[in-house]
Amino acid sequence: MELSPGFLQQIVFGTPLWFWAVFLGLVLAILVFDLGLFNRKDHEIGYKESLFMSSIYITLAVVFGAWVWHSKGNEAGLDFYTGYLVEYSLSIDNIFMISVIFAYFKIPREYQHRVLFWGILGVVLLRGIMITAGAALIHEFGWVLLIFGAFLIYSGVKMLLVGDDEEDNIENSRIVKFLEKHMRVTRDLHGHDFLVKKESAKTGEKVVFATPLLLALITIELVDVVFAVDSIPAVFAITTDSFVVFTSNIFAVLGLRTLYFLLAAMVNQFRFLQPAVSVVLVFIGGKVFYAHYFGKVDSLFSLGITLGVLVSGVAMSVLMPARIEHDIEEEVEERLEEEHRKEHAAKRKKAARKKAQTKKSKTASAKGKA
Repeated sequence: MELSPGFLQQIVFGTPLWFWAVFLGLVLAILVFDLGLFNRKDHEIGYKESLFMSSIYITLAVVFGAWVWHSKGNEAGLDFYTGYLVEYSLSIDNIFMISVIFAYFKIPREYQHRVLFWGILGVVLLRGIMITAGAALIHEFGWVLLIFGAFLIYSGVKMLLVGDDEEDNIENSRIVKFLEKHMRVTRDLHGHDFLVKKESAKTGEKVVFATPLLLALITIELVDVVFAVDSIPAVFAITTDSFVVFTSNIFAVLGLRTLYFLLAAMVNQFRFLQPAVSVVLVFIGGKVFYAHYFGKVDSLFSLGITLGVLVSGVAMSVLMPARIEHDIEEEVEERLEEEHRKEHAAKRKKAARKKAQTKKSKTASAKGKA
């Protein structure tokens, strides 16, 4: 399979090169604005700042989608918004894994934004490679879309029946074990630096060590690739326009990573979102087969179904919240009461022993005088 310049222009890009230049320039400007204005100094990002920054990214995505709609037609615009919603919802689990990774490497909250910021560059590169490869496969072998559709249906049914079985015990992760085995690693943080020079215990010479920040960054990047295996086929099942697939992916990732500091604390409360996502995956997978045998499904209909199912999942989670926090509080209270009872019983035993010893010593003293 030869990737000629014509192929890259017409199939992989499928869009004038200046469209790509505008998008990549916008992403670069966003990142410079983010780091240069809002996060010049390391600080802990609070919920309000997280929500404010995320609202800016979401607004930019909506405006960009409107530009796609105007420039490439209403179908491309609808596909962009559908792809954006699907990618956004699929990435919720990624938020949970990021919080697990940060906890394992003991990354302070004031340095977490720095890791997520530089991680965006890796996401743009790695997802660009994966989307280009996917577009090349679809161009050469149209039936690959049916495989994508079957994979999405399988993933959706599996998610619905057995839930999310992603490994959250990060210390047993092959990625972490490989990094710690093949890199010189220091367990100590050195400010916000990813690399630091230290004396080697073997040679006594100063060599470069990776800090926990770099390990967290690499792990998050590789985990994102794993999650992209689900999300990229899902968006390709919506549209084969690589520009729409790539831009909707990146905008969703940008928005979610700024919202991380808010979502990380409440992601487990959206208990009906995962079943909703599974229904969306089955719908999109089924849409691929319908389009192959009967004809393309209307983009507005697809967007309506996707939005309706996801909103329903969020609404049900809000209206019927999990009792996780309440149960935890009750358990903590029970444990505290039990510890208080044990402590009180221990004090009584100690007082009784002291009283007995005092009585015994007085008795012995009285016998001595007699």
